[in-house]
Amino acid sequence: MVSKHGGDIFGRDIKLDFSVNLNPLGTPESVIRAVSESAADSDRYPDPYCRELTKKLSEHESISAENIVCGNGADDLIYRVIYTLKPRRAVIPKPSFSEYAKALCEVGCEIARHEPKDIPAALDTGADMLILCSPNNPTGRLVEPEALKMICEKCLENNIVFLCDECFIDLCENAGKCTVKRFMNDNIIVLKAFTKTYAMAGLRLGYALFGSAELAERVRDRGQFWSVSTVAQAAGIAALGETLYVETARKTIAEERKFLSDKLRDLGFEVCRSDANFILFRCDIPLDEMLLSEGIMIRNCSDFSGLGEGYFRAAVKLRSENEALVKAMEKVMKWQKT
Repeated sequence: MVSKHGGDIFGRDIKLDFSVNLNPLGTPESVIRAVSESAADSDRYPDPYCRELTKKLSEHESISAENIVCGNGADDLIYRVIYTLKPRRAVIPKPSFSEYAKALCEVGCEIARHEPKDIPAALDTGADMLILCSPNNPTGRLVEPEALKMICEKCLENNIVFLCDECFIDLCENAGKCTVKRFMNDNIIVLKAFTKTYAMAGLRLGYALFGSAELAERVRDRGQFWSVSTVAQAAGIAALGETLYVETARKTIAEERKFLSDKLRDLGFEVCRSDANFILFRCDIPLDEMLLSEGIMIRNCSDFSGLGEGYFRAAVKLRSENEALVKAMEKVMKWQKT
């Protein structure tokens, strides 16, 4: 079985996983404590409406609690939104996260893939849903505020539901200027997750912000009743208090992204500009397979629509880990030449 996503380290001797893009500071201690303490409540069903967590999210995101839906990771919410709306024709960028297309195909939706620059024009071609990721996965680029504003206006004008995946945005320095929340209307859904921001991938906790409370209610009623575990809810509540942790992570990522980008260029790789906590680059050798011999995993991006062979993605981690990646790359490339 071949994984279509990063993070499948199981059954392998992996020392460093650069294939997933989590906060490099690791899971906050307050979250780990909350998980441990909430385990004592495992004999009770979790709150199906995530009441306390939703209240905290309402304060954190400055949006009414009735416009928030929590889920078992962002992936869960992608499927719940799409199964609720059952769009006939959707526009998505290329390249982009594969689960968008997978979920759309499951409801028989026609998919129109476009280069990011061509998205605004594509909104006049009869689509009823647009899915964008900002910053985009795997390119790491944020959608500029001016373009985002125009897209929001066109979606409202053409009655297109706009699902904007902002799961990585809280780790970006320009998050406040580039969030779609600035242009919120009834047709907008903002997808977010604790996975990346708080390094909580194993807990599976995501949420969506809806411009329409009525649509939020429809999505909330879709899918399994107890979608978020007790420990995940407790972890989320604890994580939302970690303001300094997130601010520190943003600064660290900005510094380390430049360091790693420069090192990759020094190695002769074609490096794409990124605003996120990961970097897309291109080289002409099977670098992912070669690095496995060093116990390091990066993401092979050849399965992303619009890319192809030779593209790889690496997470931005702490300096010692980034240096270990560069050292391993230098080593395997030396083997390649001999």
